Amino acid sequence: MKVQKQYLLLLACLVWTIAGANIVRIGVEAYDGYVTVLNLILSVLVFAVFQRFVFGRLVKKHTGRILAYEERQWFIQFFDLKSFLIMAVMMTGGIWLRVSGLAPDRFIAVFYSGLGASLLLAGILFGLRFIQQIRRNANAV
Repeated sequence: MKVQKQYLLLLACLVWTIAGANIVRIGVEAYDGYVTVLNLILSVLVFAVFQRFVFGRLVKKHTGRILAYEERQWFIQFFDLKSFLIMAVMMTGGIWLRVSGLAPDRFIAVFYSGLGASLLLAGILFGLRFIQQIRRNANAV
């Protein structure tokens, strides 16, 4: 199914928002008994690193790629192949890390809260880019 290219931004928004909210939920649930100033600072640090070096760049890269497309594209093109592979590796690694028991709950709490918040912000940013495109298209008419 082909969609107008700005709707790829909406799809990216939905995917990243759902993923981010789920990861934040896992992290917050694991925080029970580990809420300390140091752990909260570490979660913020994880958030900042991922936002600055991974997901902030990802939003810019994919927004530019999507807007450079011709008007209608296949709905799965909100990501490129590399991004789908990265997401699959992250999901598999995250599930394995929790199921294996190798990572203590404190790590899950700190890391997942920061990572999930960064993913969630990426989703929100894609949503804002979508709204900007809808407004631009409405003003162009």
